[in-house]
Amino acid sequence: AREIAAPLQISLAASRASALLSAPAPESPKAQASWAVRASDSIMSTSPSGFGDKWDYDVGLVLLGFERVARETRDPKYLDYVKRTIDALVDRDGKIKGYVLEKFNIDSVNTGKVLFSLLDQSTDPKDKDRYTRVLGTLREQMRRQPRTTDSGFWHKAIYPHQMWLDGVYMASPFLAKYAVVFHEPALLEDVARQILLTEEHTRDPVTGLLYHGWDESREQRWSNPKTGTSSQFWGRSMGWYAMALVDVLEIMPVDHPRRSAIVAVLNRLAAAVTSVQDKATGVWWQVLDAGPRAKNYRESSASAMFVYALTKGIKNGWLDKTTYGPVAARGYQGILDQFVEIDGERHVNIKSTCAAAGLGGNPYRDGSYDYYAGIEAVTNEPKGLGAFLLASTERE
Repeated sequence: AREIAAPLQISLAASRASALLSAPAPESPKAQASWAVRASDSIMSTSPSGFGDKWDYDVGLVLLGFERVARETRDPKYLDYVKRTIDALVDRDGKIKGYVLEKFNIDSVNTGKVLFSLLDQSTDPKDKDRYTRVLGTLREQMRRQPRTTDSGFWHKAIYPHQMWLDGVYMASPFLAKYAVVFHEPALLEDVARQILLTEEHTRDPVTGLLYHGWDESREQRWSNPKTGTSSQFWGRSMGWYAMALVDVLEIMPVDHPRRSAIVAVLNRLAAAVTSVQDKATGVWWQVLDAGPRAKNYRESSASAMFVYALTKGIKNGWLDKTTYGPVAARGYQGILDQFVEIDGERHVNIKSTCAAAGLGGNPYRDGSYDYYAGIEAVTNEPKGLGAFLLASTERE
């Protein structure tokens, strides 16, 4: 959600996309020096034409990881890869493949974040025009997005009256960036509102952890009839929210009146997350407060998201380094020890990622412990890959 610092020349040279580092493969995950580069090159090696074939939020997460790698390495091949992927999903008129605004799917906004960098770096007027059109389309969706009675964004049209932690990450950093780039400062107030409302509705006063979702109507079977919240603290949902906080703070002007309130939210979240870090490995569990309960497992995407948010918070002075520095360091080492695997082709593989989770729908997802703990943990799931890229760029 921020622009790449060094100028990058965008090209479509396919040979760059498939280039691999010449360094020999490490004997163990601990020996690798630059995980962000190694993991990015592994992805490009296995998917040289682009990552994914549809406009989806997890594709966007991986591309955001590539954008960060491009900024840190100043190697244009990584932004080339982002462009190649996006260009296969956006036609010459700026229409998004498979996108329907009226679904009001807040997840659809996430991939749009990488277009700010493409717009900034492109020298082609036609590309600039269509990228601007895409950004405008996504802004229009959020302008019309249905809301709760206190102005919280619904997660989707098919999930009425519901706010999910995931949605704060999908839309808030995008809207903050849009506000700055397209000179719409009043939009920042709405960005802050979504963050603060979500914490207000989902935070457990005892543990400080956040429930996955909140149903204003109390009609969903998964919602508490008194509070409206779901019943479990799902790791990745809190990971999404944690990343949203630091990404918004990175963009929001330092003199914005709601900035200090968001920093306070981040500090409350960091304390809660620290309290449930697995003492044995340094990573986090699928159901955060359940530990080694039957079927629960240590989960890679949430762990990487927390490391990303904590590290970024420390580096920018929003979190205390003495308190949270060791937490982030243990977390990242735990990720390398628990979840990173090097295969025979020297590819980086990320293990133990929750495949997908949600609330309601058909078949119905009841948000129970058995539901979350029963979701398959898979290898090289995009959300695990993207979160690992982001965590690695911050740590490295």
